[in-house]
Amino acid sequence: MLAEADVAALKAVLPSLGNAPRAVIEELRAHALRRTLPAHGLILSEGDECASVPILISGVIRVFKAGPSGREITLYRFGSGESCILTTNCALSQLRFPAMARVEETTDAVLIPAATLRAWMERHAFWREYVFALLARRLALVMAVVDEVAFRRVDARLADYLLRHADSASVVQATHQAIADELGTSREVVSRVLQDFAANGWVETRRGAIVLRDRTALSHHSGLV
Repeated sequence: MLAEADVAALKAVLPSLGNAPRAVIEELRAHALRRTLPAHGLILSEGDECASVPILISGVIRVFKAGPSGREITLYRFGSGESCILTTNCALSQLRFPAMARVEETTDAVLIPAATLRAWMERHAFWREYVFALLARRLALVMAVVDEVAFRRVDARLADYLLRHADSASVVQATHQAIADELGTSREVVSRVLQDFAANGWVETRRGAIVLRDRTALSHHSGLV
């Protein structure tokens, strides 16, 4: 059961909830639970049953696929005011979870039991609209991942990744393995491409970090300019 403060916290990150019918709010209070999910924990594995659907008040959860070799590829992340469309789909269809989900930073979430959400989808337009909007956003992101993996070279995708993740000092704080997991390739491939970039004078590699030395060259190599 949610307290008034829990509902208020959820409304702050999900403004549309403020316009929901009173019945939606009352049923949310009666059936949902608020939980803190510790950082770095794996909360769902492939084949798990989806007993509840989370809506995040704060924090970030990464959803990814892992192959037999241990290689990973990120499908999407979701954060404040968002939920996981794969978990939602599994809860509604009563299928098993087809990926993995890991908490990247301590997360504050409201959990809706799967059976409750199925009933709400039949009775409340608010929840149908929320789920359909979520589906549209996530589908676009997953299609972008497919396009990246299928049609762009790893070196171009890596250049793009470095440019997007560099901080104000042109430093990317990430290990080669973490980058490989994001791009859906192996650590060895990332290391080899970074060696080529370093030989060209475009980057400098350090332990757990990459310093960008030539953003213009990386932009041209990414194919985005």
